[in-house]
Amino acid sequence: MTMTGGHHHDAHHEDFQLKDTNPLLGEQWPKGAAGPARPAVGGGIAGWLGMEKPSSTYDLVEQMFFLYVRVVKAKDLPPNPITGSPMDPYVEVKLGNYKGTTKHYDRRANPEWDQVFAFSKSRVQSNVLEVYLKDKEMIGRDDYVGRVVFDLAEVPTRVPPDSPLAPQWYRLEERRGDGGGLKVRGELMLAVWIGTQADEAFPEAWHSDAATVRGEGVASVRSKAYVSPKLWYLRVNVIEAQDVQPQARGRAPEVFVKAQVGNQILKTSVVAAPTLNPRWNEDLVFVVAEPFEEQLVLTVEDRVTPRKDDLLGRAALPLTLFEKRLDHRPFVQSRWFDLEKFGIGGAIEGETRRELRFASRVHVRACLEGAYHVMDESTMYISDTRPTARQLWKPPVGVLEVGILGAAGLQPMKNRDGRGTTDAYCVAKYGQKWVRTRTMLGTFSPTWNEQYTWEVFDPCTVITIGVFDNNHLGNGNGNGNNGGGGPPARDARVGKIRIRLSTLETDRVYTHAYPLIVLQPSGVKKMGELRLAVRFTCLSLMNMVHLYTQPLLPRMHYLHPFTVTQLDALRYQAMGIVAARLGRAEPPLRREVVEYMLDVESHMWSMRRSKANFFRAVSLFSGAAAAARWFADVCHWKNVATTALVHVLLLILVWYPELILPTVFLYMFMIGLWNYRRRPRHPPHMDTKMSWAEAVHPDELDEEFDTFPTSRQQDVVYMRYDRLRSVAGRIQTVVGDMATQGERVQSLLGWRDPRATCLFVVFCLVAAVVLYVTPFRVVALVAGLYLLRHPRFRSRLPAVPSNFFRRLPSRADSML
Repeated sequence: MTMTGGHHHDAHHEDFQLKDTNPLLGEQWPKGAAGPARPAVGGGIAGWLGMEKPSSTYDLVEQMFFLYVRVVKAKDLPPNPITGSPMDPYVEVKLGNYKGTTKHYDRRANPEWDQVFAFSKSRVQSNVLEVYLKDKEMIGRDDYVGRVVFDLAEVPTRVPPDSPLAPQWYRLEERRGDGGGLKVRGELMLAVWIGTQADEAFPEAWHSDAATVRGEGVASVRSKAYVSPKLWYLRVNVIEAQDVQPQARGRAPEVFVKAQVGNQILKTSVVAAPTLNPRWNEDLVFVVAEPFEEQLVLTVEDRVTPRKDDLLGRAALPLTLFEKRLDHRPFVQSRWFDLEKFGIGGAIEGETRRELRFASRVHVRACLEGAYHVMDESTMYISDTRPTARQLWKPPVGVLEVGILGAAGLQPMKNRDGRGTTDAYCVAKYGQKWVRTRTMLGTFSPTWNEQYTWEVFDPCTVITIGVFDNNHLGNGNGNGNNGGGGPPARDARVGKIRIRLSTLETDRVYTHAYPLIVLQPSGVKKMGELRLAVRFTCLSLMNMVHLYTQPLLPRMHYLHPFTVTQLDALRYQAMGIVAARLGRAEPPLRREVVEYMLDVESHMWSMRRSKANFFRAVSLFSGAAAAARWFADVCHWKNVATTALVHVLLLILVWYPELILPTVFLYMFMIGLWNYRRRPRHPPHMDTKMSWAEAVHPDELDEEFDTFPTSRQQDVVYMRYDRLRSVAGRIQTVVGDMATQGERVQSLLGWRDPRATCLFVVFCLVAAVVLYVTPFRVVALVAGLYLLRHPRFRSRLPAVPSNFFRRLPSRADSML
């Protein structure tokens, strides 16, 4: 029974390993074939990201063939035979069982569509392409106005960098038999060609794979690139206020300033102001994004009671008022802003009211900090370290290319038509650029074969790639909106992987299947495998080597650092802004996707993660512990030959002390060379054993997935609180022991124990005299020989220094 369980566990663990794959990358591509047109957002993303140079060859993915049909426009269309008015034209493109339609126009004789349809050649059974022009009003009659038929054997093949195929006018054939022959019924401008996913038309095309998607869902299945908003830190130094009038006369107001930008609210400390001119001189820092849509709203308030604040004055300031600072040196000019008055003073009529309205002022020094990097992701998995201001950017040191080939063995994420299914798409995030692949409908083994490129400014960064299930397909294909009555559908997380660029060799293509491992309330689960091809190309070796000597973050983070609490709050605000802005794109990159990619919930308490981190720390010191055990064995003469060699080494180092440091560095050099043969040949991946995900208790998992604040039953919360108290008690004891040892060292010369300190002081004097008289080599030799003495000359009792140290007093006696 035990053996079977063991084998099962090994097989289970093996399933979580990284696997080598051997895809046919680039070999089938024509020589010189250029990369695809990257999907652009807002017209100028390529230039904004500094990608003016031509894109690299599309060689990290497997080639996929598509039949492309571009429907441009029609002319000279006949009127509706029944009503006599112009027809409502639309085009239907049909290939075998697949059918795509353009939008229709009301009463238009010369409509323009300019829509592209892409049919996957691997799924095509027919050898004839039919293009029908139809009338929306005649749709119930199973009729069409005219058609164009293409034989697939005659369709030309076109691969970039060939010029796009020019569309041509085709006469429409009519099938009705009233004249006995074919009649010309207007003309249709079309372009038909066979191409690959490298084609410029690919990202915006209608895909036969997503033929069932309708309405708003069409946009959500396409591949897109996004850019994070440009984030700035807004530093507001509230200096003082002037002529602050409390609403209740006769009392000295207790005044504070509340500053608000969007949904971020910060307050200064409360200051008593008997002179009505309170002074703070406090810094408040916010995260803001271009374009600056919000205002900085400053309100001066009076703390009347702990639960009641009176509003004394308000100023709303557009963010464009404040200068952008690119360094810590330029002094920012402070400014006075008039406060709009509220309360009693604002209720006076006529001229008096106008005089009093701007009686109070607030003194502020504010600027937009461009020399910081605004953190919007976990510092452990940072993907960009550049400052906000573009003028401070250094040139890129490398290029990262990622081919997202496909996935295998995905789990069903929802039910459709009575069976489990998954509509998977990938999102990759590196730096400010996010990319999203097209959605593959209803398959557990999607093949995307899309390639993306990023400029690398620092190799010590991480790319994150996540797989999601699309629930926004429209027409009831996803979960939709739960019939419109429930909460909006969310795209489900399938899993994600991270790759640290510094762990990759340059100019090598890594082709691996990465396990998508997720932790669920039921335990650790493999959700499938993601197949990638990754290449990190170095542009300048000198610049890259130089980077390793530079600080990780821009200079301002070290010259004028934020506190840890400030950074955490600012990071959380930045994540919210990025999620909100990307959620407003079309199609949106939804909040749940952005938050999962940015690790929003990574700071929550987890017993499992605490254990994992503790054992990481233990394994860190295991090398030192092993070295200490080896030395103890040498001292106890377990292996006579080894001890004899150590004696020889001791004699050499005592006689030639100048060899000590060269020997240490030579030894480390030899170890490094020896380890080169066994160096890792693949990127690191999620380790379930190290994460303590395999042996975790179900209740600890339930606690990890609990909301904040908790939503569990009272007795469960009591039990968890008691467990946390017991763990914290053990930690408290360890911390107390460490403090005790440190205090004993302090008490050596502190005369807390007068006899112990007297003994130690006398010992120090004797030692000083002896060491002054005796040559250092003799002292070192005697000390070494004493340490390595034979067990026959050793006692099993603790050594004298240890006995003396443990008798020293500590401040534990003064603890309550």
